[in-house]
Amino acid sequence: MQQDELEKQKDKANSLEDRIEQLENDLGATRKLLRKTLAALETHLTQDIDGDGKMG
Repeated sequence: MQQDELEKQKDKANSLEDRIEQLENDLGATRKLLRKTLAALETHLTQDIDGDGKMG
């Protein structure tokens, strides 16, 4: 019985680590897309939207 509980805990921890890794990957991809979108918008509007002193 205890061994079964330990296995469940281990599986849950592994699953959580996998979910965290996937969320981190998704966040990275989202940030990359957002930066590309911002650059394209700044270029299109010829305005510095994010206040970094650069367009695009």
